[in-house]
Amino acid sequence: ARAPRTEAPRPRPSPPRRTMHRILVLRGGALGDFIVSLPALAALRSRWPDARLELPGNATAAQLALNRGLVNAVHSQHESRWAALFSAGLLPPGFKAWLAGFDLVLNYWPDTDGELARHFPVKAGQVFISAAAHPTRGPASAHYAGPLRAFGIELSQKQLWFPLNSEDGRVAPNAPSLGPVRIAIHPGSGSPRKNWPLARWVELCRWLREAHAAELLIVTGEVETSATREALGAFGRELHSLPLEELIVELARCRFFVGHDSGIAHLAAACGVPSLLLFGPTDPAIWAPPAAHVRVLRKGATLAEISVGDVQAALSPL
Repeated sequence: ARAPRTEAPRPRPSPPRRTMHRILVLRGGALGDFIVSLPALAALRSRWPDARLELPGNATAAQLALNRGLVNAVHSQHESRWAALFSAGLLPPGFKAWLAGFDLVLNYWPDTDGELARHFPVKAGQVFISAAAHPTRGPASAHYAGPLRAFGIELSQKQLWFPLNSEDGRVAPNAPSLGPVRIAIHPGSGSPRKNWPLARWVELCRWLREAHAAELLIVTGEVETSATREALGAFGRELHSLPLEELIVELARCRFFVGHDSGIAHLAAACGVPSLLLFGPTDPAIWAPPAAHVRVLRKGATLAEISVGDVQAALSPL
């Protein structure tokens, strides 16, 4: 009897190996959204170290990438020229010519109806890749690195978070505390739903000061109310709306960080600060920084289900 005939496996298409001289990454969102995109930007820079990489997005957050050489230029996502990408009409000639100068366009901007995608490629040979603006897998940094598989770029677990205060690619150790234990507290986030009740923050800060003589840094910004600032300001030094690079210096000197699912939490984790993050309505499998020094505390769908005792129990062994 003849042996059954088996079909030879089809070869998988090899990823493009061409050199990219100019790369455009369309990436919007707030601070946390940008920080979880840093591993993908670092991978692009590693693959094409001599490429000119430009990024339209959150101009303030994107300075983190610019200052570390991951991108060469930053453009504000609020510039009026970007509206043409979501228009049914033709692109203005000058804008189209500028876009045609890029070999690779990587889009993370929302494009539900495909209005943006229909404008690309702008020229023959231009590579255009679009990914969902919101993560569909966890951690979020793995989602944003997903499109890079088209070029054979795979990130390891250790590469899924990017150290912001690094020395030769290594996380710089936190400065040892010669006096009281320094702890950064961030009581806010981009949504009230993700915030722990203020009265519990007050009780926690009082416990940290009285039981552990901790030195507290209270990180606040535009979204924190005057009531929050007044209630917590008495327990420590307030760091209000600091420029990001100054805040990184302050966070890197802390022994611990306690906060919510927020951009500041991602910033602290990227500084290598051991962190306890309180989660409720959002999924920590997607939004918690994927680093060993980050611990998540979640009791249910609301932050109100986390008691002060729960947080004390999580912090005491530390």
